[in-house]
Amino acid sequence: MTDKIEAADEEARKSALALQDEALTADPDTIRLLFTQARTHYGWLDRGVGDDKLREIYDIAKMGPTSMNQQPMRVLFIRSKEAKDRLEPCLMPGNRPKMRSAPVTAIVAFDLNFWEELPTLFPPNPNARDIFKDNAAATRDHSFRNGTLQGAYLMLAARAAGLDVGGMSGFDNAKVDGEFFNGTSLKSNFMINIGYADTSKVHRRLPRLDFEKACQSL
Repeated sequence: MTDKIEAADEEARKSALALQDEALTADPDTIRLLFTQARTHYGWLDRGVGDDKLREIYDIAKMGPTSMNQQPMRVLFIRSKEAKDRLEPCLMPGNRPKMRSAPVTAIVAFDLNFWEELPTLFPPNPNARDIFKDNAAATRDHSFRNGTLQGAYLMLAARAAGLDVGGMSGFDNAKVDGEFFNGTSLKSNFMINIGYADTSKVHRRLPRLDFEKACQSL
């Protein structure tokens, strides 16, 4: 087993070095797609998003880094009329039509029991689960932090796959958890409307802080 692990580690190092040697950088169109020209969307075309597309964006997003490879994000894709009927009362009134018109609304949640998967996800430390098993504060901090990271990866993955997104945080977390995650270890974080945007609903881009305002170097 040790020989197999060492061989796998060596193969990973070779692969990383090969990628580094390529000196790849994102082309301008990719940067525009993911960041500089991408927008938060509020209206949606009547065009569905299939299961294969949702699986594709998750399979991209799951490759993003998390602490100790914890991967605490769990996603509930709301698509059916029945599910939307259940979700609507949990949202602030202004967000209800956005959710209703979106082909998919992803409830991005985090699993407080993520540590149960650590023997599989983080085999370098066989005792990793013991760090969190009886430590509610650490479990909450890590699951929320890394689950939020993964939610951001999911948004970028959707854009990379040709979809549009609109993040939402205007909802009652307790109501969402009671309606969809009751009796589980999952807690809602934020939501993402996913689909093909109706660009007639786009608003002007709001300001961003410049480097000098937001950053320091010591």
